[in-house]
Amino acid sequence: MNAETPKAELTAETAAPAAKRRPRPEKKVEITDPKAIRALAHAARLEVISELYSTQVSRTATELAAQTGLTPSAMSYHLRALQKWGIVVPAATAGDARERRWKAAGTDFTINSGGGMASPEFAVLDLELDAYRRRVNAYAKARDELRQRGEAVDGTSAVVLASNLLYLTPAQAGELNDKLFDLLRDYELEDPDRVPEGAVRMATMWSMIPDDRGTAAKPS
Repeated sequence: MNAETPKAELTAETAAPAAKRRPRPEKKVEITDPKAIRALAHAARLEVISELYSTQVSRTATELAAQTGLTPSAMSYHLRALQKWGIVVPAATAGDARERRWKAAGTDFTINSGGGMASPEFAVLDLELDAYRRRVNAYAKARDELRQRGEAVDGTSAVVLASNLLYLTPAQAGELNDKLFDLLRDYELEDPDRVPEGAVRMATMWSMIPDDRGTAAKPS
């Protein structure tokens, strides 16, 4: 999921071992209506968007409810709200399945309110950070449980955190953003339903935001 202010973006993508880029037509779903953006300021809805857009796999309300800790009926309510704004759509149902499946309405999702610190997408970004923190806490808890049972845990290299401060022109910021998204797409699964042996689901987050707290660089 991306949030533009108006050009900086945030995304949550599912990384996978090197594979051919997924053969797919690019369809960007962009939300500009402030009411729609405010409707996204809910942790469960953001997790649904991240799951469906990152994996490009359809899910039922029951499956998504289990992932977010909600009841299936509550999740159905949120899915219908996302459908109202054209973010998710009903998916084809195989066989005699009794429960509706849902999928992303496109391949990429972007929030663009035109900028401004009071813009509603900042509330969405705050929830995205909370969602990432929950992933970190869940992973740490799982590792602790393995240790308590005397089982082996993966090394610290399984977790990567890096930060940097750069001085970029608007053109350079846009170029960096495009290059990073292209790199992430190179690691998408060619077939979302066929995960390579040994592959582990990894959560990634990319953020770029102006930092005016320090001393400004002198123009050269």
